[in-house]
Amino acid sequence: MNDSLAAMVPHIDLATVDGRAQLNALRSLLVSQSSIISPESQRRTIELFGKPLSPKEVVATICRDIHDHGLSALLDYTQRIDRVTVTPQTLFVSAEALASAQKSVSSDFLDAVRRIRDNVERFQRALLSHDVTVLLPGGGSLSQRYLPLDRVGICVPGGAAAYPSTLLMTVVPATVAGVKDILVVAPPTPFGSDNVHVLATCHELGVTQVIRAGGAQAVAALAYGVEGIHRVDKIVGPGNLFVALAKQLVYGHVSIDSIAGPSEIVIVADSTGNPEFIASDMLAQAEHSPGSAILLTSSELLADQVSKSLVRRLSSLERADLTRDSLERYCAIVQTRTDDESIEIANELAAEHLLIDTRDPEATLSEIRHAGAVFLGPYSPVAAGDYAAGPSHVLPTGGTARFFAGLSANDFLRGKSVTKLTQADLSDLASDIKMLANTEGLTAHRRSVEARFDNL
Repeated sequence: MNDSLAAMVPHIDLATVDGRAQLNALRSLLVSQSSIISPESQRRTIELFGKPLSPKEVVATICRDIHDHGLSALLDYTQRIDRVTVTPQTLFVSAEALASAQKSVSSDFLDAVRRIRDNVERFQRALLSHDVTVLLPGGGSLSQRYLPLDRVGICVPGGAAAYPSTLLMTVVPATVAGVKDILVVAPPTPFGSDNVHVLATCHELGVTQVIRAGGAQAVAALAYGVEGIHRVDKIVGPGNLFVALAKQLVYGHVSIDSIAGPSEIVIVADSTGNPEFIASDMLAQAEHSPGSAILLTSSELLADQVSKSLVRRLSSLERADLTRDSLERYCAIVQTRTDDESIEIANELAAEHLLIDTRDPEATLSEIRHAGAVFLGPYSPVAAGDYAAGPSHVLPTGGTARFFAGLSANDFLRGKSVTKLTQADLSDLASDIKMLANTEGLTAHRRSVEARFDNL
């Protein structure tokens, strides 16, 4: 293995003339991942559609076919893309298969699932929105009431690995919110809806509807509805580029969580940061492949120590080749001029995961405005959030943490206001209502108030 540090993880020095330009180039590259596909994906696109369509064109074609042709199109795309024959009779995983999966996995696995479920449930219940009522002087009231969504669809990836954790981080918040009808879609692959750990987790969480389909075609089926699958109110969960683009396309027909790209971490560290811990967190993101990890530090010594640790630790990883590729293409060690500059850039990047390893993490956090999820101190690795701590790991990426938040139980609620006025309350408001109605030229609005006092 080539041990050249610079060759593996790019070093960016913001004190140099082109330092900022290098950082901006890396940011642009990460954002552009929303439209780039591999040569193999391009080959498959031509094989499936007979021409080199862009990812957006592929998704538009699939969603249109699902909308127009329903179940037959869903089964056809499942056959063509996943190379698995699914029939109307085998589209849903049977109750027997779900129960059998739970019996086939280890008790240690089920115990872990139950503990994590309890952790997530405890956190999600604590932040759940509750009805609010404000009493008015005239005896009326203003209320905000919350009801759960009727039906939600949850996307679970099934390409390179199995993800029971995604079920825990999506199903449990939806359940806490009170959603009664939860549909899980996962491709019919060994890592998807044919995976015993995925199915066992579904059974343990009370999910009874697992659909053996994935990709853009599953998103479209959830959004539009097909024979045997009623349309849902919201679609959440991670997926590849085509899943993300499909969620974007069907938004408006249904609600979605966000449009996520490759996983990412930004680490803000000063001279007290632990280089071994920091390197291990960078590798954890890079092994997603693609995955981005950016260290921001003003300490030249720490930057050098992290570089050495990355090289040493990489060789022991099972996905070393894929991880190295991410390190070379999407990661960087950024030498800032001051600790304040590290914080400034972290706010600009607005990363999915922000890890703070400084002398006073709480003080550093007080200067942070933009991050999907924050991890404070040396013993709060991102993996704890990914798997077990409690907050959902479904988070905004690509700088969208400036305006999106991570998934929570509240995303499965719909709020509605309830206005209950007495005659006295309306009388108190009447002059202001009439003033604005006259200003806007909406006389019927004014008259709807005046009518209630005509006989007085």
